[in-house]
Amino acid sequence: MAGEVQDWFGPDAATFGDRVAGAREAAGMNQNQLARRLGVKKATVASWEQDLAEPRANKLSMMAGLLNVSIMWLLTGEGDGMAGPAEELNAAQDLYEVLAELREIRAELRSNVERAGRLEKKLRMLVEQEKQ
Repeated sequence: MAGEVQDWFGPDAATFGDRVAGAREAAGMNQNQLARRLGVKKATVASWEQDLAEPRANKLSMMAGLLNVSIMWLLTGEGDGMAGPAEELNAAQDLYEVLAELREIRAELRSNVERAGRLEKKLRMLVEQEKQ
């Protein structure tokens, strides 16, 4: 990987939430400011950036305009967006590896949350059956 240019916000390296957070920071806004401009709660912006929820089409369009990126870039990492971090960070392989591992852990956690939700639903159904 040494010598390669890393596409920090591309589809293989970043999630929708990563791109929203990166573009928001590049636009000089905090979550509160973006939320106010979009007419949503700060918690809503935070959930988008944590990939726990996705905005509706109208908010996505407004967000792309406010952040000066294309809707396609926000969704896929392709198209008119923004460059990755400063070149010094692109050259730091250790940072990329840590980031990739964190994303992997986040995906595993999300999977486990979904699994726990399915088990909880199954347990509720079994409890309801027992009551009958």
